[in-house]
Amino acid sequence: MENTLFDLKKGEICQIKNIIAKDQIKQRLYDIGMIPGTTVKCLQKSMFGDPIAYLIRGTVIALRKQNSSKILVIKSEEAL
Repeated sequence: MENTLFDLKKGEICQIKNIIAKDQIKQRLYDIGMIPGTTVKCLQKSMFGDPIAYLIRGTVIALRKQNSSKILVIKSEEAL
């Protein structure tokens, strides 16, 4: 089973492996810096777990489950 950005717990760090979203959503994720190889840290989950705040390239970005679950990641301990 592959990990997605949505699966991260608060404080976990990962690298983006791939984006499995389609067309416009994929382009939007690329536009905000979600590209393969980029390091992302899970900063905060809302009370109900959606949306989630991530630190990426020095910027905090909040994503909903429908988008963050389309981003495949390698958790930091797996990437070493």
